[in-house]
Amino acid sequence: MTHTVLKNRHLARSMRKAQTPAEARLWSRLRNRNLLGVKFRRQVPIGPYIADFASREARVIVEADGGQHGETESQDAERTAFLEHRGYQVLRFWNHAILADIDSVMEVIGETVHYAVHPKNPDARR
Repeated sequence: MTHTVLKNRHLARSMRKAQTPAEARLWSRLRNRNLLGVKFRRQVPIGPYIADFASREARVIVEADGGQHGETESQDAERTAFLEHRGYQVLRFWNHAILADIDSVMEVIGETVHYAVHPKNPDARR
């Protein structure tokens, strides 16, 4: 295993222990296959990045972005391109949107996951 992989695993573990209020609220809705029976994991190392929430079966990543992401737009675009190149669809939500209107956020995630795993979708993962 490379040094980067080990470093990301340790970083992901520590991030799971120190989640933000927005991440905690989102995780309470995504965990235990609560969304359409699809499994999500949190703080998932993928290549050189750590995704906030990822479903490998639906190939969907959900990112909860705080204020710092407004300053790192080009880095976020590079990260998204990397993840999309690996077959993931990346959804980004601002922390304040998650905290203020979790139901709307979950509706968007649910629609994306539904389409990703729907049997009539030729690209479906199931």
